[in-house]
Amino acid sequence: MARVVVDVMPKPEILDPQGQAVANALPRLGFDGITAVRQGKHFELEVADDVDDATLAKIAETFLANPVIEDWIVRRVEA
Repeated sequence: MARVVVDVMPKPEILDPQGQAVANALPRLGFDGITAVRQGKHFELEVADDVDDATLAKIAETFLANPVIEDWIVRRVEA
């Protein structure tokens, strides 16, 4: 078995109201120096060793992310 991580983030040109809300709340909570926050999604998949990178990319593009408004990175990590 292999572990695959897929990180999905809004594209830079897409507004991120959740990230903006977090960024605005941090100074009120005493955390200064944070100028911007982008909020995304993090997926960890346990896959069979024979699942190829093309299949993983297709899963990310068609199911885990919205390619119109999100970018994603697929990477294999040590289990």
